[in-house]
Amino acid sequence: MARVKRGTTKNKRRKNILSQVKGHRFGYSTKERIAKEAIRHAGTHAFRHRRTKKRDFKQLWTLRINAALHENGLPSFSKFMGTLRKKGIMLDKKSLGTLAMNHPESFVRIAKSL
Repeated sequence: MARVKRGTTKNKRRKNILSQVKGHRFGYSTKERIAKEAIRHAGTHAFRHRRTKKRDFKQLWTLRINAALHENGLPSFSKFMGTLRKKGIMLDKKSLGTLAMNHPESFVRIAKSL
């Protein structure tokens, strides 16, 4: 049976790990063992922050809609959304928030039509 040397596989694995931590400071970008730990920590934070990002954007849209409503002397956010649902207007918070921010006239027209 032929002898198998593992140098190329090991080097490829090391190169892959170190490429993932490129730009990190100190030993994180040069030492394999520390780099693995950095990758593991970064992965957990990335997972958690993807959820947080969604939550933050939903809050932002709500805030924008509510601010636009109060500016024009219209009812609160919850009453506005309740009325939208009852009327069967299926606009989500993202599109309403964008309308309130970029096209306030259109938003006010929608809000006053209810």
